[in-house]
Amino acid sequence: MRTLITLLRSQIVNRKLSNSKYHYGCKQCKSQMRKGMLEYCIMLLLHKEPAYASDIIQKLKEARLIVVEGTLYPLLTRLKNDDLLGYEWIESTQGPPRKYYRLTEKGEVFLGELEISWKELNETVNHISNS
Repeated sequence: MRTLITLLRSQIVNRKLSNSKYHYGCKQCKSQMRKGMLEYCIMLLLHKEPAYASDIIQKLKEARLIVVEGTLYPLLTRLKNDDLLGYEWIESTQGPPRKYYRLTEKGEVFLGELEISWKELNETVNHISNS
């Protein structure tokens, strides 16, 4: 992400971007920032309670962090393969059983590390922004 921001800044300074290209660059940068936060946000949701994938998507949409199934499922699989998430099948009154994801003990520890990193980054940005 730092490379993208550096490139974008240099292009703006050198006035190589038209307004439409600048808008695209900002949009791309925002997309990269959201991707970086997605794993953390999913883990925060699952820290509160186990959740079905559709429920995770709905909660992220409510928070204005738009994500589609094609993005969510590979991330959930990767987190499960890293033993940060587990799941259990729960019977549904509206069809087949549903897979509910939850944080594992290792996931809880990792989430704690992510929270520390997020606070440090937030403090850094706030410090720079306010100085």
